[in-house]
This record gives sequence, C-alpha cells and structure tokens, in this order.
Amino acid sequence: MPTEILMPALSPTMEEGTLAKWLVKEGDTVSSGDIIAEIETDKATMEFEAVDEGTVGKILIGEGTEGVKVNTPIAILLDEGESADDIGSGAAAPAPAPAAQPAADAKAAPEGVAATPAPAAPKAADGGRIFASPLARRIAAQKGVDLAAVKGSGPHGRVVKADVENAQPGAAAAPASAPAAAPAAAAPAAMASGPSTDLVLKTYEGRPFEEVKLDGMRKTIAARLTEAKQSVPHFYLRRDIQLDALLKFRGQLNAQLEGRGVKLSVNDFIIKACALALQQVPDANAVWAGDRVLRFEKSDVAVAVAIEGGLFTPVLQDADTKSLSALSSQMKDLAARARDRKLAPHEYQGGSFAISNLGMFGVDNFDAIINPPHAAILAVGAGVKKPIVGKDGELAVGTVMSVTLSVDHRVIDGALGANLLQAIKDNLENPMVMLA
Repeated sequence: MPTEILMPALSPTMEEGTLAKWLVKEGDTVSSGDIIAEIETDKATMEFEAVDEGTVGKILIGEGTEGVKVNTPIAILLDEGESADDIGSGAAAPAPAPAAQPAADAKAAPEGVAATPAPAAPKAADGGRIFASPLARRIAAQKGVDLAAVKGSGPHGRVVKADVENAQPGAAAAPASAPAAAPAAAAPAAMASGPSTDLVLKTYEGRPFEEVKLDGMRKTIAARLTEAKQSVPHFYLRRDIQLDALLKFRGQLNAQLEGRGVKLSVNDFIIKACALALQQVPDANAVWAGDRVLRFEKSDVAVAVAIEGGLFTPVLQDADTKSLSALSSQMKDLAARARDRKLAPHEYQGGSFAISNLGMFGVDNFDAIINPPHAAILAVGAGVKKPIVGKDGELAVGTVMSVTLSVDHRVIDGALGANLLQAIKDNLENPMVMLA
C-alpha cells in the first residue's frame, strides 16, 4: 500500500513551513536516512530525511510552496512491487484549501488526504505528539501496538517501521474516558493590534511605496515579540560599567593568544560575565513556565545575532564552565551558521537569559524585549569616553558602557534583578576574576 510522506515538524513550535527544494524526483529510490528535501521553517532551512524506504511515486507539493501545514502529505512513497497505478485518487494530489468552516468542523481532515477521516495522531504519555512514519502507524494499527510505548530509533526519535515490528504486540491504547466538564475559563484579554491593512493602505494612497511580503521568520518575530511585550510584565534596570580594566586585560590576552589564532571580543567577556553572574545569583537563573518557575543548574546564555531579514538567538550551553577562548570560538561558529540559516533547532532553543549587543552600531543604550520563557535580557550599548569621578573626587576620562537589564517581574523581583546586574558589573570591571 502506498505510503504518504508528510510535512515534518522540524521543531517543537513548527506549525507550517516552505518546501524549499526537492532533492529527489518521481521514480527515485530512497532509503531510510536519505536526504530527500530542504524545508524552510520560520528560523532555518533544514534537510528532511526519509524514514522509510521505497520509490517516490508522486510528488504532491511542488518546490517553493509556502505555508505547508505540518502533517500535510507532500509525496507518495511506493513499496516494492507497487506502481503509480496503486496510488488512489484521494492521494493523487493535495485537495484545494477548503472554504472557512463553522467551529464544529474545525478538525476537518488535512489537505491532500482521502475523504475518510484519519484517526487522531496518538499522544505520548506526557500529552505530547508522537513522531512516527506513516508506515509505522499503519503497522502499529494492524498489530495492535501502542505507539506511545515504542521508543523511536529514527531521526529525532521518530518511530519507524523497524521499531514497530520489533515491539511486542499488545492491546491498543484504550480510548480515554471523556473528562468531566470543566468550568469555562475566562477568555484571555485580546492582544492589542494596530490599524487594519486596508486602513493603512488607504492612509498612504497616492504616495509611492513598496509592499514587502513577510516571510516565516518575520511573521514569527512579529507574533512572538508582540505577545511578549503585551503579556510579560517587564521592568528595567540600568547601570554604567567601566571598561578600561577589561579593555587592557583583553589586549594582553589577545597578544598571548595571537599564535593560536584566537581573538577575544568584548562580547565574549560579556557572555562569560553574564554566565558567571547567573551562578552567583542562582535564583535569577530561571524561566517562566506558565504556572511555575524553572530554575537551572547551568548557565545557558542566548546571544542575539542579526541576519538578513531578522535575527537568531543561538544558545551557548554551559557557558559558565567554558573558557573565554572556547566561548569565542563557539560564538563565531554559531553566528556564521545563523547568518546562513543553518542552525539546528536545539542550537537556538532554550536558555534562561539573553544578550542583545548593539554597541557595534554606535547605540548608547536601549531597552530589549524579553524572549519568553526567558526571565531577563541584557541590552548592551557602546563603550564611550566619559568623565569619571574617582574615589577621592578626582576627575578622569574612562570608557563607559551603558547596559539595561529587562526583567520579567513574574520570575525576578527588583532586588534580585539588581543583585544580578551588580554581579554582571563586578565581573566586567574585574575581568581577571572570570578566569579564577
């Protein structure tokens, strides 16, 4: 029986993507693990591996198609002995998008499947979706195997044919009993929105302009940061940090490391200072998790990287335990691959704290928006020459950098945030301590 290849979920938050490029054509034979397509998510272009073997019988979604929903059939895979004649008319091509349906019909079958509704995707024990190939699902149904109990050996833990065949047959998962009716929850306050598209277009009638289509990344940035700004209770803490000792120490280190091809940036020191500060003020090394706070043992620090059309925030895991040279090397690698949109999801997801540095653009100071579920983000301005009053009242000229810590008040209160910012300041103004 022909097997549908479905649009994959390449990250936990992916709902749709662009089928950027097919690397196979109809008639090609593929094996499990072969790269068959490139998929653009809201953040990156990623390779899509086949999880079953067979012959590509029909490609349903063409290259360059945008907005392909996760689990939409994108191609048909034929088993040995099957031909294109075995492909049913219901799976021959994706169905056109249906007209808007009433709420009661909101769970209609996805585009491109036969008229007979498919069973709901099984859920893992923790309520998450189970990732399994279509062939594995079909065999599991035939053998009465509960996919929730099968450990996947495919890419990213996906359950494949061999996993189901090796599983012990058992009773299919019993349907969950209908839950007791819960009291209706109060509807969340609607997010404030700007003027409608029609109104904006009408406002600028007669003026020359260009309409720029939003890609997936820009849509995601717009949605997430609008939600963050409106739903996260931000407050802001500001400090000036003297950089003269750090700049001198950096120059000495770079002279020593030149033979190894290592050149430390000020940003490398900032990453290290923040990572250590999260250890020095451990209650601030946390994220907001809906109805609880998660506190972390290690310091995983995200750093904003500007790319064409948007930004990435790659995460440096265990930054508190890594040397400055290791952080510098890793940051350069992550930034380069971010600009090429070649980061894997695990490289830009997670972390509890973020850094956004606009100092290289000459910005003195700014306020950054927290990226949930993070509890804080440090906005870093440029180092500029300013008059400094010494301990004995004498005046001098020094290099001063202004920083602003944006804090989620649900996780970090004012005094705790002040302690965290003080620790960051102390680390940067006494850089040799960071090597201890």
